[in-house]
Amino acid sequence: MSAAPSEFHRIRRLPPYVFAEVNRLKAAARARGEDVIDLGMGNPDTGAPAHVVAKLTEAVADPRTHRYSVSKGIPGLRRAVAGYYARRFGVGLDPETEICVTLGSKEGLANLAQAITSPGDVILVPNPSYPIHQFGFVIAGAAVRSVPHEPGEEMLRALDRAVIHSVPKPTALIVNFPSNPTALTASLDFYKEVVAFARRHEVFVISDLAYAEIYFEGDPPPSILAVPGAKEIAVEFTSMSKTYSMAGWRIGFAAGNARLIAALARVKSYLDYGAFTPIQVAAVAALNGPQDCVDQVRALYAERREVLLRGLAAAGWDVPPPAASMFAWAPIPERFRPLGSLEFSKLLLERAKVAVSPGVGFGEHGDGHVRIALVENTHRIRQACRAIRQFLQGSNAPGLAAGVEDAA
Repeated sequence: MSAAPSEFHRIRRLPPYVFAEVNRLKAAARARGEDVIDLGMGNPDTGAPAHVVAKLTEAVADPRTHRYSVSKGIPGLRRAVAGYYARRFGVGLDPETEICVTLGSKEGLANLAQAITSPGDVILVPNPSYPIHQFGFVIAGAAVRSVPHEPGEEMLRALDRAVIHSVPKPTALIVNFPSNPTALTASLDFYKEVVAFARRHEVFVISDLAYAEIYFEGDPPPSILAVPGAKEIAVEFTSMSKTYSMAGWRIGFAAGNARLIAALARVKSYLDYGAFTPIQVAAVAALNGPQDCVDQVRALYAERREVLLRGLAAAGWDVPPPAASMFAWAPIPERFRPLGSLEFSKLLLERAKVAVSPGVGFGEHGDGHVRIALVENTHRIRQACRAIRQFLQGSNAPGLAAGVEDAA
C-alpha cells in the first residue's frame, strides 16, 4: 500500500520550503539564458585557503585516510578546536568530553535535537531565525515557542514568561549571534543574563556561533561559553563554512556541556562514521595555521557590505548596516510591503534579475524583510544595485504600485 509523502507524520509538520519557490524561478530564468545575480543563499564564492587545500591534497594521497574515520572527530581536530577556543575566547575545553566534530553545524544541531528531545517538549526559538533552529526540533517531535530575536530586555522578559506559561517547562533555548538572518550581535553581558536564566530554570542553551569571525563593528563577537558556569547548561556550534570558505566541505563542531556532547556523540555513532579524514586533517591545518586568511575574508565581506549599502541607498532603499555576518537584513521598501517578502522576492527576481531570500522563510516575523547575501564580487553587487535602482525608480514603477494595491 502506497502513501503520498504528505501523509507521513513528520513531513506533515514541515511547511513547504519557502526558498524552493525562489530557487525554482531562478533556475527557470537561467534556463532561458537570463543573467541572474544570486544574492540569496549564503554560499561563499571564494575558495578555501591555499595551505588548507594543500593539506587536503596531501592527506588524500595517503590511502590509509580512505578508511572509516571517527564519528566524534579525529583527536587532532578536537585538540585544534580546544586550542581555538582558548586563544579566541579564553575558554578551556576538554577535547575528549567537551568537543564533538560534526558534518557542519546544521547536521550537528539536527542530531542534537534528536538526542535530547522527546515528543511534546517545548523549545524556545527566536523568530526570525535560521530554519534548522526551529525545524530540527520540530522533526524531533518538539513544540516550538517563538521568542523575540533581538538580544535585550524584551527577549529576557519573554523567556521568563515562557517558563511560567509553557507546559511542560521548556527544555532548551536557541541563541544565534551574530544572527542569521538579522546580523544582530550580542554582548557578553547579555550572555551572562541568559546563562543566569538557564541555570535558574534548568534549561539548556544551544548557541550557534557560525559567524563569530565575520564582524565589522565593535568588539569581536563573544562565546557564551566564556560566561562562568555556562558549561553547566550550554553547548555551542561553530563551523569552518564561513570563516574559511569551506561550506561544501561540511565540517563543524559542538563544544561545551559534557552531557550534551555525549548525547550528540552517541546519536552520531549510530548515524555516521565522521567526516572524510582528509577533510578533518585539512581543518586542523586551518585552525592551527596562519590566520591572515581569516582577516582577508573579513575584509572582503566588509568591502562588499559597503558597496551594497551605497548602491541600495542610491536606489532609494535604506538598509541598516550589518554589524556582522555575511548578510544584510533589508526592510522591504514601504510601497512594496503589502506584497510580503515572498512576492517581493519573486518580483525582484523577475524585474531586476536579482535573487534574494524572502524573510518569511526564517519565520513569520521575518516577513517584512529580505536577506541579501554578500556572495558576489563587488562588480556584480554594483550591477545588482543598478538593476534594483532601475526596478524601484524606473518608468514601470507606477504600474507596479497599482499591482501592489490590488495584492493588498
